[in-house]
Amino acid sequence: MVNFNGQIVDDNALYLNGKNRGLLYGDALFETLRVVNGKIIFWEDHYLNLMSSMRILRMEIPMSFTMEFLEEQILKVVPTGVENNSARIRITVFRNNGGSYKPESNEVSYIIDADLLTNPYYILNEDSYEVELFKDFTISKNMLSNLKTTNRILNVVGSVYAKENGYNNCLLLNDSKSVAEALNGNIFLVKNNVLKTPPLEDGCIKGIVRKKILDILNKIDTYECQEISISPFELQQADELFITNSVMGIQPITKYRKKTYDNKVAKELLGKLNAAARFN
Repeated sequence: MVNFNGQIVDDNALYLNGKNRGLLYGDALFETLRVVNGKIIFWEDHYLNLMSSMRILRMEIPMSFTMEFLEEQILKVVPTGVENNSARIRITVFRNNGGSYKPESNEVSYIIDADLLTNPYYILNEDSYEVELFKDFTISKNMLSNLKTTNRILNVVGSVYAKENGYNNCLLLNDSKSVAEALNGNIFLVKNNVLKTPPLEDGCIKGIVRKKILDILNKIDTYECQEISISPFELQQADELFITNSVMGIQPITKYRKKTYDNKVAKELLGKLNAAARFN
């Protein structure tokens, strides 16, 4: 089931038509999050991220779009009567029909859909997870790259490349040839007691779990945390590499080319991330 502007509709209903600006121009934003037992994990951060992104794209934010209203709309599509009542939620906001590149209006509509999750909290996937660089196209170093717009064709083509070549994921470069992110999340590099992740200025997605990991690292003395550009050369010198996003939490990378990696720090941070989620 899908929540379209407050109405629950069938998943194959024609709420998307040939005039939809998200379809025609990628004139849309989305936010992906988790709901566990009726609680939206890190909801305030997701909400502020969505509002900020709408402002940057000059979308008109409806007066009704309060945290409480959108929370209510999200919970409408969470399946009931299943174990944990846990779901992956995607809320998509798109500018209303009309116009070409210049829209007739900045008013918006929204779609919220849900998929069941097996586990209520983040678990560490310790299966083999191999990545490679995707070099065919690069990410631009600007604020638009930080936003979760529906224009994700680079990620789609990169995912096809990964599948064709037997990789679990690919790492994306920006136009300065620095590592910006993975196909589906932010990247962290561990070397000794130093953790590095690309700064937003390098074009990476402004991920909520990225933010939470940085918050966690800034509160403990065990590790030094740096938001700094990462060169491809550093990947094979690292002790660990891991990917973060709001659905899987932390995904350790086990292999990049001839280098294999540990997951000690990823495992430690995952425990702290779950604790932060419980008390959010």
